[in-house]
Amino acid sequence: MNISGCRFVAAFIALGIIGGRAVYSQKHADGNASSTNVRFTDIGGTAGVNFRQINGASPEKHLAETIGSGGLFFDYDNDGWIDILLVDGGSLADPAIARQARHRLFRNRGNGTFDDVTSSSGIRHLGYGMGACAGDYDNDGRVDLYITNVGPNTLYRNAGGGAFTDVTRTARVGSPLWSTGCAFADLDKDGDLDLFVANYVSADGKHNPYCGNARLNIRFYCHPLIFEPRPSVLYRNEGNGTFSDVSEQSGIGAIRGNGLGVVIADYDDDSWPDIFVANDSVPNVLLHRTGPWRYEDLALRAGVAVAIDGMARAGMGIDAADYDGDGRLDLVVTNLDFEMFSLFRGLGGRLFTYATPESGIGSTTLPFVGFGAVFFDFDNDTVLDVAFANGHMLDNPAQFRAGASHAQRKLLFRNLGARRFTDVTSSAGPGFALEKVGRGLAAGDIDNDGDLDLLVTNNGQTADLLRNDGTSGHALVVRLIGTQSNRDGIGARLRLTAAGRTQMREVKAGSSYLGQNDLRQHFGLGELTRAERLEVKWPSGRVDVVEDLPADQIVSIREGSGIADRRPFGK
Repeated sequence: MNISGCRFVAAFIALGIIGGRAVYSQKHADGNASSTNVRFTDIGGTAGVNFRQINGASPEKHLAETIGSGGLFFDYDNDGWIDILLVDGGSLADPAIARQARHRLFRNRGNGTFDDVTSSSGIRHLGYGMGACAGDYDNDGRVDLYITNVGPNTLYRNAGGGAFTDVTRTARVGSPLWSTGCAFADLDKDGDLDLFVANYVSADGKHNPYCGNARLNIRFYCHPLIFEPRPSVLYRNEGNGTFSDVSEQSGIGAIRGNGLGVVIADYDDDSWPDIFVANDSVPNVLLHRTGPWRYEDLALRAGVAVAIDGMARAGMGIDAADYDGDGRLDLVVTNLDFEMFSLFRGLGGRLFTYATPESGIGSTTLPFVGFGAVFFDFDNDTVLDVAFANGHMLDNPAQFRAGASHAQRKLLFRNLGARRFTDVTSSAGPGFALEKVGRGLAAGDIDNDGDLDLLVTNNGQTADLLRNDGTSGHALVVRLIGTQSNRDGIGARLRLTAAGRTQMREVKAGSSYLGQNDLRQHFGLGELTRAERLEVKWPSGRVDVVEDLPADQIVSIREGSGIADRRPFGK
């Protein structure tokens, strides 16, 4: 099978139209904007996060073998130290290999190491695992866990004491389709979390055609376009431990796509969450609420469905944040090699512009197959940077295109201000020099020292836990506790003002690729030692304001009552 060679040509055509001249002032005047003092080091092995994903790679080339799996940061035991969940794959070809796979839960000991507590957690491997998202769906103060699979998904209720209970059947959320990304959000603003699940294609163990060149005995993983796309699933939380499938009545069930990455955020500032889905080789989807449990796809009208040449890209991972500081959410989507990654800058008025050319990420991302994506301020300089996890879809890409590689390095782009990024990967330490088959990417402060670390999942390989070292700027980390709103404050929008400049964050459960970042919100402050004002707009509509916050602490804000707890970094 010739895998969409026409898309490669289209990418080069796109390159011909992104020339344009622009002059950007650089925020960093240190004379060496392409380097950084921050170093990321893989501490997974020494920290006890020993995990190798089983993808069940086989001569039959089942598509699932090259798609996943992901992982996430979440504080499952409420001790103030974020823990790690890593999703394992399995095998669609060999039951013996499938039985070896198991998801892994690692408890953060608070001393730089993790303890594998899987065996006592109740979390079991029940299918070929894809991704996960976490949120306190029953508002009992303990974060719950949803795992997506090739086949029925699983909802684990956090019972406390380190134990999870499989409540999939009683909660009615076991979608039988091939599910990928997922996200919790309070879509009707009734105070509890609903659940959105993206589904991929119709490929499974029984539907696996031959793709490649039989004469030369070369087989490839099939392109997703030869399979039937699947609709996403939307579950409404009934508030009694059960969910109702409202996919059809909402209009979402009529929209089919090769869904992978998901992020839910309010892109048009109407106080209602919107749903972005990165689709693989078909137009992306932006689901906008038009009424109670009714949605329409506005992606094409908003300018995020396709790239500048009008062609769909192979969307994998996705994230939303305000990277240019204008108070509007922007969107990044990772794509296939020769496509460049897509950066969409929010313009307001429910419109985005294709900002890849102006941003500086285009030519650098061109040779890479991107999966995980995260906006984060890695150097605490007050502006959001962006990182990507990369790895080819094909395990034999050199047979398809000379010079192509299966394992690829990650990418780190530093925000220079003026809507411009620069590639600082080469100076970001040994963690970014690793070449692996990257998939999931999540950000969180594992050691509570005020800078953000990274979790990277790799297909058929060990996971990376990249510790951030060398960051010297000040920061604040904010944890939300909802009362009228959902307990995790998912969907809340935070605005932190320091020295007259305001940074915006929105709490999201589920993003990047098959995973989720720490729910705590991190704000870099650079040389500033305090913030003048923190405003939290909760999903309930309530607005809480805290003034004069010293830097270098983790602050818990309770809805309606302000600061509930303060903890200096390192504690």
